[in-house]
Amino acid sequence: MARRKAATPIQEFPLIRQLQRRFERKSPSVLKGIGDDAAVVSIPSGNWTVLTTDLLAEGVHFDLRTADFASVGYRAAMANLSDVAAMGATPRFLLISIAVPKTLQAADVTRLYRGLMQACGGYGVHLIGGDTSASHQGLFLSITLLGTTAEGKALFRHGAKVGDSLYVTGTLGDSLAGLQLLTQRRQTARQSRLKPVDRRFLVNRHLHPTARVREGLWLNRAGFATSAIDLSDGLSGDLRHICEASHVGAAVDVSALPISQACRAYAGTQGIDPVTLALAGGEDYELLFTVASHNERSLERQARSRGFQITKVGIMRPGRFGIQAVTSGGGTGPLPVTSYQHFR
Repeated sequence: MARRKAATPIQEFPLIRQLQRRFERKSPSVLKGIGDDAAVVSIPSGNWTVLTTDLLAEGVHFDLRTADFASVGYRAAMANLSDVAAMGATPRFLLISIAVPKTLQAADVTRLYRGLMQACGGYGVHLIGGDTSASHQGLFLSITLLGTTAEGKALFRHGAKVGDSLYVTGTLGDSLAGLQLLTQRRQTARQSRLKPVDRRFLVNRHLHPTARVREGLWLNRAGFATSAIDLSDGLSGDLRHICEASHVGAAVDVSALPISQACRAYAGTQGIDPVTLALAGGEDYELLFTVASHNERSLERQARSRGFQITKVGIMRPGRFGIQAVTSGGGTGPLPVTSYQHFR
């Protein structure tokens, strides 16, 4: 392994100017971006502003032994893009604050920003500012993303009704499987049976997830979703937020959970049920949403025409029902919370 060069002290203002030159993009809606005390942007009249922020700490949200700087930046951006997607909004403006330890070089920070902006590039998001600081305890990122949606048109966690159908986009459990593959120090005999193509798919789903911005916009504008949330912590926990906000329960058909062939193959090498990965896995950044039963046929027809993968995984029940898992044989039992929780 090549020896890393000794870290050159980062100079704050030259670094800011370098990042501005590389990543700031001009736009008529950005009246003042990087370089002043605050950014100034123009929001079209008749729009609601949607704001989200995330704090990411090294050792908690990411590990530089299993992800390079570009991947850390990419995943950080996708986490915020996914929040905006869950509201059915269009992402617009990005602010990034970063606390950098002495062990890093300016080139590392540049790679991180490159990953951030690569993730945002497909959505027309503009970097408009942030802050830089030194850190004595590892790398920290704080990201704020501003989006817009038409006034009166946004998706919320509340709004689900008894009898609504529960849907999810994409496939579940891939990111968790990819993380486990990255964090396992040695490849066991079982893991060696996993095809390289499946390993690459799962690792990529962890390092380069996809926020479902387009699906969120469609669900909002078409008026299909009665409630929505993004799966950042895992279905078993995030579903509870919808149920609590909407004062309903849910019956989840665990046999219907969309699980990729690669995730099933990985679970097979570990001797575990892939459903456990699908329920516990966060950071797939899929959307979990509810739809009135009379809209199911139109929803599924439009999803097919747009190339969106959606799967019905349950139905909303009265609050007293709780949150129950329904097996393929028709048995029921409480759905355990296996998803990620801070401070647990």
